[in-house]
Amino acid sequence: MDAFIRFLFVLLSKLPLPLLHAGGWLLGWLSFLLSGRYRRRLLDNVRQGGFSVGVVLASVGEAGKMVAELPRLWLGRPVRVGWEGAAHIEAAQAHGVGVLYLTPHLGCFEITAQALAERFGEHMPITVLYRPARQPWLRDLVANARNRPGLHTAPTTLAGVKQLIKALKSGQAVGLLPDQVPPEGQGVWATFFGRDAYTMTLSARLVHSAKAQPVLIWGERLSWGRGFLVHVRPFDPTHMAPMATDATQAAQQINHAMEALVRECPQQYLWSYARYKKPAGAKGAEPGTGH
Repeated sequence: MDAFIRFLFVLLSKLPLPLLHAGGWLLGWLSFLLSGRYRRRLLDNVRQGGFSVGVVLASVGEAGKMVAELPRLWLGRPVRVGWEGAAHIEAAQAHGVGVLYLTPHLGCFEITAQALAERFGEHMPITVLYRPARQPWLRDLVANARNRPGLHTAPTTLAGVKQLIKALKSGQAVGLLPDQVPPEGQGVWATFFGRDAYTMTLSARLVHSAKAQPVLIWGERLSWGRGFLVHVRPFDPTHMAPMATDATQAAQQINHAMEALVRECPQQYLWSYARYKKPAGAKGAEPGTGH
């Protein structure tokens, strides 16, 4: 079975992106219609964010596209990528320190790391934090696909965190999804769209321990399989509110920044992600409550 699935991935990687996205749209709707749990979480999260039914309808297909495009991004020919706001990266690099890229589960977060490695990796390689897959075949496939010139990976372990700090201190870049729910003891409670969410403290720790420059980034999935557009934003457009040293305040700042990115294109946010789950053993605020 593992060999067959690997063969299927290779086969799908040969298909054009418009065809993959069309199949992904169908996959997204099948998942939405057949899984009550998936459907309830997606609807609850969109409602919590205060968005319309139109966002729900669009996000269902976009979630399927996110899955269907992976074989092409991991194993296939390069796809078309445009840039908006790349000058913010050049400004961050001018500080002469490491750069920490922060992106929520928005659009195609696989393409952001690849695009950064392609355009900036020669002078500033990027290391991305990832959770290794449980299936051996998928773990090997992902590791081989993500490790490419200018792009490295670090597992969600203590050794992986040390790898991130070392990269930043050497003037390289690191990529994180700060809306990923961390294990107990590695986060604090901070509001996300008005509801308490257990939020990782790693982002702020990396900024302060390595004196890194935070930058916001996300990859928009263009319609009809036309490729992707990478959007780059400064963490603090006013340059008046650097990341707080207090863990809870910093987590709240980051959540507000992630909310702003999601509002740019809410239909491409992964609303089915269990953002408000409570990690086993976590104490403090209960999910479902707001400040």
